Amino acid sequence: MTPPIPSLDTRRSAGFDPTVQPILPGTPLPSLPPECLQLDYIRQAFTHAVDWQVDPLFAQAFLPGGAAYAQARQAAVLMPLIQRDQGLRVLFTRRAAHLHDHAGQISFPGGRIEASDPDPVAAAIRETREEIGVERQFVHVIGVQPALLTTTHFLMTPVVGELLPGFHIVADQAEVAEVFEVPLEVLMDPAQHCLHQLQTAWGHGRCYFSIRWQSYFIWGATAILVRNFYHFLAASAGLSGVPRD
Repeated sequence: MTPPIPSLDTRRSAGFDPTVQPILPGTPLPSLPPECLQLDYIRQAFTHAVDWQVDPLFAQAFLPGGAAYAQARQAAVLMPLIQRDQGLRVLFTRRAAHLHDHAGQISFPGGRIEASDPDPVAAAIRETREEIGVERQFVHVIGVQPALLTTTHFLMTPVVGELLPGFHIVADQAEVAEVFEVPLEVLMDPAQHCLHQLQTAWGHGRCYFSIRWQSYFIWGATAILVRNFYHFLAASAGLSGVPRD
């Protein structure tokens, strides 16, 4: 049987509901030790080389080179970690329903890299300020993860950062419908990562990851970035993850 083609296209087409597509079975991955979910551990993990790989199902989307990469629109997102009394949280946005791309979907703050941005880190920080009002002095960059080529032709660099105490959220309502937080322990639990399969009108099988929390459905490119962060932390802890078939 030909395996389904990974899909990173998070545009919701007419009549397609990503929340109800069939879930594929997979080999369980190991749980992370509790210390991996601590801010000090994550900071330390980025200070030395970690031998890890992106999720094998989507590895092709992370390979550099080729015409698709050269022609892709450069973008960057911030994966904001927030220390709360109950543990680390990750901040997400829900995009405004009227937007042309990815309307109503859950994402990290970020967007296109502009000519004035010296690098993807600067772009992610600028976009975070523009979208949700968090000023530069409240963002402490921890590290950068591999860039992802989406099927919407964005080469998206994820930047992991900590939001320092004292930050304030002022969402740009033209772009952002909602800002919310999800516990890191939920996102880093591989049992919460569901692999869906869908069948397109052309008969090509495609698949995507999703993570549910309360009423939120995180899927597509955002979910694979979360999945990769799990792989990174698992490798830093010396765990041997077993990829899905």
